[in-house]
Amino acid sequence: MDQIYIPKNRAGFSIGNYVVIKPLESGKPKKPIENLYFYGIKNLEPLKLEIVHEVLRVIDESVSNYENIFITGSFLDEGFHFDDIDIIVLVDDIINQEQARRDIERKTGIKGHILVLSNKEFYKGLETDPLYQMILSRCVAKKRFIYKKKQIIDYKILDLHLLKSKILIDNFDMLSGKEKYDLVRNTIAIYLYLAKKKTTVESVDKEIKKSLGANVQEIKDNVLDKKAFLMRYKLVYDKSFDKIIKGIEHGSKQK
Repeated sequence: MDQIYIPKNRAGFSIGNYVVIKPLESGKPKKPIENLYFYGIKNLEPLKLEIVHEVLRVIDESVSNYENIFITGSFLDEGFHFDDIDIIVLVDDIINQEQARRDIERKTGIKGHILVLSNKEFYKGLETDPLYQMILSRCVAKKRFIYKKKQIIDYKILDLHLLKSKILIDNFDMLSGKEKYDLVRNTIAIYLYLAKKKTTVESVDKEIKKSLGANVQEIKDNVLDKKAFLMRYKLVYDKSFDKIIKGIEHGSKQK
């Protein structure tokens, strides 16, 4: 428990009296703190929880008709090793993202990375993009979220997504640990998706260790054995690429 000290000369209070501690606020009172919905998270540090509520208040002030708001990414990892906070806003209207980013940074001291999606874009992404499924497997949502859409393998979309991760092979020495992890995670998520396996943060990180012989922290810390790591990474990348190409060719023949 926290200790709160009050002066010895406290008129009206005797030793042992029970009191209620509450903050004094001036100006317009804040909205009461509401319940949030946690997915794939057991708990969140109190300071992070307050940051989440502050982010939601900022978006509430600038967007009135959104469908939902999700907090995702490394911000939700245990500890305070994050650079920004990832926010997904579901809304069909155009919002001033830049103003919202500035307000979030001004009020929390943390940079906000905001992704705005329409409901149609969001649900299509969940059907066809393994990264969407992975990101939403571990998040904090403002409103209850139920996803029961059918998984659709769109080989052309997966081809474009996988192409991004080829950068790791061509520019290994130039990338930071975080950049490497993002690219590895993208490849492994696609690899699992093609095998029709679950793509969650936990399943992807577990597969990284199994297939590439390196844990997440080693990748983020940029302490990999380049030759050994790239040899295993290329095998996974090539297997995924071959499956995608066969899928595209099969789809063309059917047409």
